[in-house]
Amino acid sequence: MKQKPRILRTRTVASSRLFRIEELELRFANGVETRYERLAGTAHGAVLIVPRLEGDTVLLIREYAAGVHRYELGLPKGRIEEGEDVLAAANREMMEEVGYAARSLRTLASLTLAPGYFGHTTHVVLAEDLHPQRREGDEPEEIEVVPWRLSELDRLLARDDISEARSIAALFMARERLSHE
Repeated sequence: MKQKPRILRTRTVASSRLFRIEELELRFANGVETRYERLAGTAHGAVLIVPRLEGDTVLLIREYAAGVHRYELGLPKGRIEEGEDVLAAANREMMEEVGYAARSLRTLASLTLAPGYFGHTTHVVLAEDLHPQRREGDEPEEIEVVPWRLSELDRLLARDDISEARSIAALFMARERLSHE
């Protein structure tokens, strides 16, 4: 396995309420020095939850996505707060976004997006044995909850209002895991 480059210096070149861009000065094992920029992630990462209601029915949410300026179907998600573990964060986000808590939670995978530029990890959690439990969230409007059968995943992917790669990957992972149980 190759030796990782040595970070000689890190500095913030831009920041906003949500994002921080860092410049890294690196030295590779062959002696080449160069600069990279990355969007720094949060220290704790995020969770993306596949809430399994019953059988192969999962709960999707429809919410406004500012990056593409439209309403998108996807899975409930949110950042992990300081001092919170992955499964507690998943349960909290589910209560806030879909009005359910889970008695059974298990991590399916940890994903990155554009790891060459973005230092962020999302932990995919399968939530089962759901029961109604609502918690106040920080969303600016009520989120629509949409039940969907994993057996109809192809029909879901044919829609124009689902494009988030993390949600799509998580649905495939959950379908695969559940098919072996």
